[in-house]
Amino acid sequence: MGWQYALVFFGAFLFDVVPFPFPPAFTIMVFLQIYFQLNIWLVIFIGVAGSIVGRYVLTLYIPYIAGNLFKPTKNEDVQYLGKILKQKGWKSQMVIIAYSLLPLPTTPLFVAAGMAKIKPVYIIPAFFLGKFTSDALLVHLGKYGTENTEKILQGALSWQSFSSLALGLLLLCALLFIDWRSLIQKKEFKLNFRIWK
Repeated sequence: MGWQYALVFFGAFLFDVVPFPFPPAFTIMVFLQIYFQLNIWLVIFIGVAGSIVGRYVLTLYIPYIAGNLFKPTKNEDVQYLGKILKQKGWKSQMVIIAYSLLPLPTTPLFVAAGMAKIKPVYIIPAFFLGKFTSDALLVHLGKYGTENTEKILQGALSWQSFSSLALGLLLLCALLFIDWRSLIQKKEFKLNFRIWK
């Protein structure tokens, strides 16, 4: 296996290790597959592996960042949300799979899991199923799109790409600024913007 496949792994890793919405990892996978004419299935397997390792590392370091950035009450609030997710069992797993299948940034999901101190082993298998399926489809579509490179580049600056980024930021803001205990326990919707230390 050549250094190009190592680039696929590290590219996907770097796209998915950051704690804010970033372009999806499949974009770097598609680019490298097209540019180097790589085996598409190897790109998918290696890229998804890089994504999973990136998300795993994100869940490990985000509690330390959250502990230094946010007030203890905000961290406790998100940890409470994590406990509720754990109690839902297989339903939570189905939500993770469904969410991973959608063309939405999964960063908010992993930031929430990390802040809630949910063990990565609880979230990653379901994420793998959704991620592998969606990335396989998208990388194949990317290969097909090599004949329409100009249209793809125009699509990178389309309203869909901007709306996906905006939705990712909105989900991250919802995670941080909604008082989840009040919403779940008392059915009261409250926003709290005083979360920073």
